[in-house]
Amino acid sequence: MDVLVVKIGGSLARSGDLPRWIQALEESRTPLVIVPGGGPFADAVRNNQSPIGYDDAAAHRMAILAMEQFGYALVSRGRRLVAAASEEAIAQALAADRIPVWMPSAMLFDDPDLPQDWSVTSDSLAAWLARRLKAPRLLLVKQIDLPKDATIESLSRARMVDEAFVQMLPETVALSLAGPAALGSAGRRLAEGMVPGSVARRTSTASAEATP
Repeated sequence: MDVLVVKIGGSLARSGDLPRWIQALEESRTPLVIVPGGGPFADAVRNNQSPIGYDDAAAHRMAILAMEQFGYALVSRGRRLVAAASEEAIAQALAADRIPVWMPSAMLFDDPDLPQDWSVTSDSLAAWLARRLKAPRLLLVKQIDLPKDATIESLSRARMVDEAFVQMLPETVALSLAGPAALGSAGRRLAEGMVPGSVARRTSTASAEATP
C-alpha cells in the first residue's frame, strides 16, 4: 500500500502544537495512516503497574488500549480523521479520501511474535504497521527535532525510539522524524507530496554503501 504511516507521539497530547499538526496532516495529498502514541493514557499504565501489580503482558495490552484512547481524541479534533481497526477499514477510509487513525488492538492482541513487554511501544508498532501495509515511508512526529547526522541506531541508543524499533523497522521503509522545527512548513510539504522533517539513515546501509 503506497501510503505514508505517521506516528503522532504521545508527548504532543498536552502540547499546543497538536492542533497545528492535525491541521498540517489534513492538508496532505499523500495518503496517510496515523498511528497514535499512548500519551498520558500510557503514562497511567506505567505509573500504576507497580502499585497494582499487573505483569508486563497485561501492561502491554493496556498500553495498546491507551493508544486507542489517544486515537479517539485525535479523531475528535480532525475533519478528515476516522478510526480504523483493520486493514480493510484503513483501505476504505483512504478510498473515501479520509485519514484513518489506527486502532491497533484488534490486529495486535493475538500476534504471537510481538514481545509482550515495554521494549515495544507505539514507535515499534508504527514500524509494525508500515511492514504490514508494505508502506515505503514512516514519519515519527515528536516534540524533539532530529539531531544532526542522526542514524536510526543512534535514536535507539538515545531512547528517542523504543528498544525494539531498530529490529521492527523494515529495511525497505524510509524513516523521517519531525519535531517543532518542521511544523511551520509541514502542511505545505505534505500538500506538495513531500514528507516533513529530516531523514534518519541506517548505520548498516551507510557502511554497506561505503564498502568497495
